[in-house]
Amino acid sequence: MLNLNSKLKELEEKGGKINIGLVGTGQMGRGIVDRVLRMRGMNIPIIANRTIEKARETFELAGISPQDVYEVNTVSQAEKAIQQGKYAVTEDFEIVTEILPVDVIIEATGVPEVGANTALKSIYNGKHVVMLNVEADVTVGPILKKMADSAGIVYTGSAGDEPGAIKELFDFADSMGFKVVAAGKGKNNPLNREANPDNMRPEAETRGINPRMLTSFVDATNTMVELTAVANATGLIPSCRGLVGPTGAVKDLPKIFSLKEDGGILDKCGVVDFVFGIAPGVFIVVTTDSPVTKQIMSYISLGDGPNYVFYRPYHLVCVETPLSAARAVLYKEPTISPIGAPVAETITVAKKDLKAGEHLDGIGGYTVYGLIDTAENAKKENALPIGLINENTVLKQDVKKGQAISYNMVELENDSTILQLRRIQDKFF
Repeated sequence: MLNLNSKLKELEEKGGKINIGLVGTGQMGRGIVDRVLRMRGMNIPIIANRTIEKARETFELAGISPQDVYEVNTVSQAEKAIQQGKYAVTEDFEIVTEILPVDVIIEATGVPEVGANTALKSIYNGKHVVMLNVEADVTVGPILKKMADSAGIVYTGSAGDEPGAIKELFDFADSMGFKVVAAGKGKNNPLNREANPDNMRPEAETRGINPRMLTSFVDATNTMVELTAVANATGLIPSCRGLVGPTGAVKDLPKIFSLKEDGGILDKCGVVDFVFGIAPGVFIVVTTDSPVTKQIMSYISLGDGPNYVFYRPYHLVCVETPLSAARAVLYKEPTISPIGAPVAETITVAKKDLKAGEHLDGIGGYTVYGLIDTAENAKKENALPIGLINENTVLKQDVKKGQAISYNMVELENDSTILQLRRIQDKFF
């Protein structure tokens, strides 16, 4: 079997292309288009975005002439433009999921409801799905994966995003028979559970990112979501609710991630967690009881054991995403996907004292943040997954700052796709 690079080169030489449909042109979406249009054997002929001008701008930034970009409102218009070698932009994501020339959909909005809708429509229409929308994946990924399997298509997370990068390390070690003690990521930003778009706005503007996105980084919801995805794809569990989050250098990780009786932080092995001081890298800590392997690990300067760290000092976020699309189409393989029933959940916690009748605003907002916990604990407490919250979620009772919010404390939008999928998932698993 040819490797992926050779396979794409061969495809290009034969005049073929993997056609990607993109939903969402934020920072990640722009990066995906820029990279795909510089790769062999791949193309993005259509983008859906709620703001057409941003979709047009994304193509132009990637070097496409404005005269070659057409606004479309129907499937037939989109297919005609693509058949003529042009590029299409639309406000309607369903067009992207329906058109025949598209092989695989990349969902990059970060909005759970949109992600769930896009994935569901893509699966229905026989398109592979690359879910860069981790927020949707940790909420309804297990049922979407089951549906995709039944349809004979691939549902996958993205290479380059931290969960995908961690999963690649996990597979590398697990395939060789190492026992994985811990897996995780470095945290780029300081931790402040009270972060909100107002107090994050000056820094967000300096860094050129959305204030809500930065808020989700700083209040650690993003980290909780990403490590929930890792847990659901590997079977590793959270070290504790909200994780420990120690500080250390890469060389310290084998000791830090050992059992408490051995001087580490762990009550148990086989966990996910994050670390201050090693960003932007990802890691796994492994162990072995083999004297032969221990001798070899010492010889190649990986330490004397019993724990060892495998560390990747970068993750290329959206730059690597096209590789997951290519692997889905060419090899029918996911980069990262849920292995079955949820192992972990990112539950909803009040960011401040909240009153009955207040609307919650979800990830990166003013009212709540997310904490990872085991799916078992979340179920016992009837805890509300943070991905189910949107602007129409209303509190039915007062909630104290730091209190976990349960299903019975809120009124949810019953006709939302993600909630309906979640109810199916809960019944199925």
